[in-house]
Amino acid sequence: MNLLDSLKRSTTVVADTGDFESIAEYRPQDATTNPSLIYQAAQKPHYQHLVDEALDFALGSPGDTASRSATFMDKLFITFGCDILKIVPGRVSTEVDAGLSFDTEGTLAKARKLIGMYQEAGVGPDRILIKIASTWEGIRAARQLERDGIHCNLTLLFSFAQAVACAEAGVTLISPFVGRIYDWYKKERGGKDIPADEDPGVASVTRIYDYFKKFDYKTQVMGASFRKVDQIVRLAGCDLLTISPDLLKQMEDTDGDVKRRLSVEAAKASDAKQIHLDEKTFRWLHNEDAMATEKLAEGIRKFYADARKLEQYARARVTQKAAG
Repeated sequence: MNLLDSLKRSTTVVADTGDFESIAEYRPQDATTNPSLIYQAAQKPHYQHLVDEALDFALGSPGDTASRSATFMDKLFITFGCDILKIVPGRVSTEVDAGLSFDTEGTLAKARKLIGMYQEAGVGPDRILIKIASTWEGIRAARQLERDGIHCNLTLLFSFAQAVACAEAGVTLISPFVGRIYDWYKKERGGKDIPADEDPGVASVTRIYDYFKKFDYKTQVMGASFRKVDQIVRLAGCDLLTISPDLLKQMEDTDGDVKRRLSVEAAKASDAKQIHLDEKTFRWLHNEDAMATEKLAEGIRKFYADARKLEQYARARVTQKAAG
């Protein structure tokens, strides 16, 4: 048995890609997308029919170039998402623009628009996760969306405070970023590699998983942003793990048996103490974590830059198509 098939015995594997061929090859349960992945996929010739479909939809919508470009971006997410759902049996995560990370009402409006567009395309909300940054404002929006039957994936999660706030808000799923946590501590330690059994990213996800299971929170934990196979193997048993195609390939090409590391039974036996967070306590606890504070801010900036790159592409294609 290879590592990938072995991992699937205890953990739901999610493909972190917008490339259909990779998704079909590794047979994950779910898939996640973001503006960067969609932009990369949109450049490939064999996806041009999806780009054209989104373009035609945008040009048929009312408004100026800016509003049509925004519609094109949204439709691009929907068309790729719908095609991905023809391959995976589970769900696809579709991201709200990082520019709305501190705007609860804006996030609510965008999420509802995306869900509405999916429904028009014949896809129900049970197969969609709306991906939102784990700011206080984003978590408030997710809380309301979940009450409305719209499921959320809270991303850019680095601190224990973020995780607890998400669980208390009743969100469907969180994506703690293992690799980016590892990157920060590796840099702090002068660039030296950190052994897997000392990996702060792995430790963070383990702590969150144990806390959620001990206190019976329904929120699922999906480890994300991996740098190496060792990190993935150490989190076997986690609810879900979202993995890039290159790491999926490494695991598929490696023989071995992945032993379960995380379990509800071990979590119940942990000595974690339950806490409850209001906004002030959340902001203070998150602020006390230098790594989480820096990586959340950096992550939002990077996600925003990726969205603007896709936006520029959208504007250029809409302008070109309208002129032609």
